[in-house]
Amino acid sequence: MDGFAFWALAVFASVFVGMGKGGLPVVGMLSVPVLALVPGISPVTAAGLLLPLYVVSDMFGLYAYRHAFNARVLAILLPAATLGVAIGYFTATLVSEAWVTVLIGVIGVVFALNLLIKRQMIIEPARAKLAPGIFWGAVTGFTSFVSHSGGPPYQVYTMPLGLNKAVFAGTSTIAFAYINAIKLIPYYMLGQINLASLEKVLVLMPIAAISVFVGVRLVKWLPERLFFQLVTWALLLVSIKLIWDGYKAL
Repeated sequence: MDGFAFWALAVFASVFVGMGKGGLPVVGMLSVPVLALVPGISPVTAAGLLLPLYVVSDMFGLYAYRHAFNARVLAILLPAATLGVAIGYFTATLVSEAWVTVLIGVIGVVFALNLLIKRQMIIEPARAKLAPGIFWGAVTGFTSFVSHSGGPPYQVYTMPLGLNKAVFAGTSTIAFAYINAIKLIPYYMLGQINLASLEKVLVLMPIAAISVFVGVRLVKWLPERLFFQLVTWALLLVSIKLIWDGYKAL
């Protein structure tokens, strides 16, 4: 993991990580595939290398969105997500990651297509309900732990709430910062964190940190309807990729 190709692609991946943590839809999903273009680096290795970068970028995202979040959504989702992560850890040797990935992909595709068919990108504000939040929060934590695919179930719960774009981005950033943080210990215990590459992560951290605030600025600049169109299309594309990845792994 060295040389021009590695560093060039690692810089792009870091930019995508940071901008995604800044609340910009679509780009965050590109980081692992881009780094996996380096010869000899598999998607699993790329994910392990980037996980500490995600956690550090989360800190800057938390600062950027410290005033823009929905407290009720977080109060419902975070305890449920903690339960989901715990279930993921204790069933790590029993659950088929491939089938979980396919299932979450199908849920995301159905939800995104429903929104696109209705052409309803701006939704009337609604109060976050407890029971659906507990269910989707647990699913978010579980799927984030098992297959790094917590986005689709999270969006299934939060998009119908009609949050404005800043609050939606901020709530998402805070929620996944928390989930990523609580995943560190069980991931380490299962040997899924690549500690051998931390010196490279230290070099990439400033790039990711700056990119967080670039993402925040772009979120402010994007019109509300366009922002949620991007979120919906990103959900659809990510979900299709999850189905494909899961199918290949069966």
